[in-house]
Amino acid sequence: MSCSQVPGLSQSRQQKAMDFIHKFLNILLPPLTLLLLCFLLPPYFIFKCLRYVKRSIFEENVAGKVVLITGASSGIGEYLAYEYGKKGARLALVARREDRLNEVAAKASELGSPDVIVICADVSKVEDCKRFVDETVNHFGRLDHLVNNAGIIKVSMFEDVNSISDFHSIMDINFWGSLYVTHLAVPHLRKSKGKIVVISSTAGWFPTPRLSFYNASKAAVTSLFDTLRTEFGSDIGITIVTPGLIESEMTKPEFISEARMEFILVESTETCAKAIVSAACRGERYVTEPSWSGVLFVVKLLCPEVVEWFCRLLFINRPMGFKKNA
Repeated sequence: MSCSQVPGLSQSRQQKAMDFIHKFLNILLPPLTLLLLCFLLPPYFIFKCLRYVKRSIFEENVAGKVVLITGASSGIGEYLAYEYGKKGARLALVARREDRLNEVAAKASELGSPDVIVICADVSKVEDCKRFVDETVNHFGRLDHLVNNAGIIKVSMFEDVNSISDFHSIMDINFWGSLYVTHLAVPHLRKSKGKIVVISSTAGWFPTPRLSFYNASKAAVTSLFDTLRTEFGSDIGITIVTPGLIESEMTKPEFISEARMEFILVESTETCAKAIVSAACRGERYVTEPSWSGVLFVVKLLCPEVVEWFCRLLFINRPMGFKKNA
C-alpha cells in the first residue's frame, strides 16, 4: 500500500512521508546498486558469453523464410537484401525508386534468393504501408523478418533552420514509417514467431551537431522498439541496430563535408549488412557497427561533459578547411 493510500493521514503528511522515502532511497540505492553490480556483473558476462556461443551454433536458418525490407533500393537496405538472398530467404523489397529496386531484386536472385518481389511505396504514408504488407503476405503466405531500414537525413544547425516544417519528413520516414509498418506486420510476425530488425543509429545517443532532427528521430526509434521488446516478450524478437558512419547515399562527399565528418572512418555497406543479418539470425538484442563505436556510448554515459566538449571542438569550432590527412 502506498503512502497516498494510508487511511487517516492528511494529504500534506502523506506527501512528507513520500518525500522522506525518496530521500532515503537517494542515499541508499546508489551504493547498494554498485555493490550488487560488483557481485552480479561477472556471472552475468559469463552467461552472455555462453548464450552468444549457443546462438552462434544454433543460428536461425532463414532459407525459404520471408523477409520484408524497407528502403531496399540502396545503402544498407540494398546489401541486407543481398545477404538475406545469399542465405536463401524470399524477399519483399520496398522503396520509392522502382528502377533501382528491380536492379537490387535481380542481383539478390542471382545470389540465391528463390523468390523476390518489388513494391514501390512510401513508408511515410500509412496506406502505402498497409498495401505492401498485404501484398507481401498475399504473395508468400507469411512474414518472418521485418527490416525497418528506410530513412533520410538532413544537415543543419538548429538556429539556421528557416522552417521547422522542412524537417517533418525526417520524423515521418525515420520514426512514423517504422511504426506504421511494424503495427501492420505484428499480427503476421506473431504467427511465425518472427523477428523485427530496426536500423536506428549511434546518432540516437551521440550528440552530433547539425543532425539534431535526425538524432531525435533515431532516439525515438530506439526507445519505441526497446519498449515493444518488453511488450512482445518472446513472441517476436527485436534486433536494434545502431550503425556509425556507413557507406551509402546518405554519406556522400557533400554530406560528409557539410557535417564536417571528413576525419571519421566510413565502414563498407557490405561489412555492415553481414554483421546485421548474422546478429538478427542469432537473435541479438542490439548490434553496433562498427563495434568499436559502442565504446562512445560508455564514454558518453560516464563523461557527458567531455563528449560535448569534443563534439563542439571537432564539429563546430574546427576550421572548415580541416581534412582527414591534414
